[in-house]
Amino acid sequence: MTAGSGLREVAARLAAAGVASPEWDARVLLERAGSTGDLETSVRRRVAREPLQHITGIAWFRHLALAVGPGVFVPRPETELVVDAALDAIAAVERPLVVDLCAGSGAIGLSIAHERAAAGRAVEVHLVEADPGAVPWLRRNTAAIAADSGVVHETDLADDLGLPRLVDVVTANPPYLVEGTELDPETAGHDPAAALWGGTDGLDVIRPVIGAAARLLRPGGTLVVEHDSTHDLAPLLTSGWHDVQRHDDLTGRPRYSTAVRA
Repeated sequence: MTAGSGLREVAARLAAAGVASPEWDARVLLERAGSTGDLETSVRRRVAREPLQHITGIAWFRHLALAVGPGVFVPRPETELVVDAALDAIAAVERPLVVDLCAGSGAIGLSIAHERAAAGRAVEVHLVEADPGAVPWLRRNTAAIAADSGVVHETDLADDLGLPRLVDVVTANPPYLVEGTELDPETAGHDPAAALWGGTDGLDVIRPVIGAAARLLRPGGTLVVEHDSTHDLAPLLTSGWHDVQRHDDLTGRPRYSTAVRA
């Protein structure tokens, strides 16, 4: 079998199983088999709709290769824009204090830490995650990427982090799916429920995220929170907030909102 015919065969099997990106996934699995030598097992796992990132053990996010697997939400490309907004908010701050709520794998907070460090600029990032299934992945990624600038908190949003109310930016990609939303097999079968569901209106966790941000942010500090395209957070960001804006993702759908603490 030639490399080309092998790629076509694997891609055809993945396409028949309903995989959304069969050629790309086939290429990744073939490259992985070059080092593991076990292509068939990997293909069968992907045909069963196990996430590609679980098979490879890596989720690429901006400039990071994050360790992921069972128990932690696999970060999506649309969340990368949240990092851009956060970096813009702290661009003029000499040594910003950042809190990443619902941190999961650490994609947002660790990207901020990594990209500030790459630019030779200081930052202190606190990563908050309560799900015991996700915390080991968060600790592993923090140790590998931001051991000197990242602090993991295994705690609920409502708990006191022991930080002064001097935080420059709070970020969050909380669970925001409305109950009953139809999901693909990769998400439904492998992403943890605690990272997905936001109640009957999708706002059950976003509300306490806003409350936590209100406690933590300094006057002039910025909240950046991802949400569903149907959500309008402006009614939740009235007293004590200004410059509330909803921003689109790269497909033109509303994806995240920003607000400045008064």
